[in-house]
Amino acid sequence: MGTVKIVVWEEDGGWLGYLREYSDYWTQGDSVEDLREHLRDLYTDLSSRRTPSSSCR
Repeated sequence: MGTVKIVVWEEDGGWLGYLREYSDYWTQGDSVEDLREHLRDLYTDLSSRRTPSSSCR
């Protein structure tokens, strides 16, 4: 996968983030680790040109 820059922040007890290369697609997680997993899945979907999964918010 190489290096992918992400933006992550905590808000209202949850974690939000997006891939800098795809800033229109945000996702969320219950923890930083959960969010990173969702971001990895999102990157896989977007970089393979598949429709993003329902984890996008």
